[in-house]
Amino acid sequence: MLIVRSAALFVVAAVFEIGGAWLVWQGVREHRGWLWITGGILALGAYGFVATFQPDAHFGRILAAYGGIFVAGSLAWGAVADGYRPDRWDITGALVCLAGMAVIMWAPRN
Repeated sequence: MLIVRSAALFVVAAVFEIGGAWLVWQGVREHRGWLWITGGILALGAYGFVATFQPDAHFGRILAAYGGIFVAGSLAWGAVADGYRPDRWDITGALVCLAGMAVIMWAPRN
């Protein structure tokens, strides 16, 4: 159950983190305005808040694992939201990052 809770928190946090970065990107690069930028900043703050609910209390471990989620989630977000088409190396790299995240977070420890 602990792994399911942790995985669910990673998904929620990834949506806030990647979505927030995308909103800021849209606001600045696509000239959508301050409302988009502000929404992005709020979402990025929510990401940080959600991250604190991870069952593991080690900040460095949690942020390192979120890095793996960010890589894979960013490619997926780009494919859905912007029409980006990842190639086989993008997908391979994302799978390596997800495997690294799983080892960092859920490997048995003493």
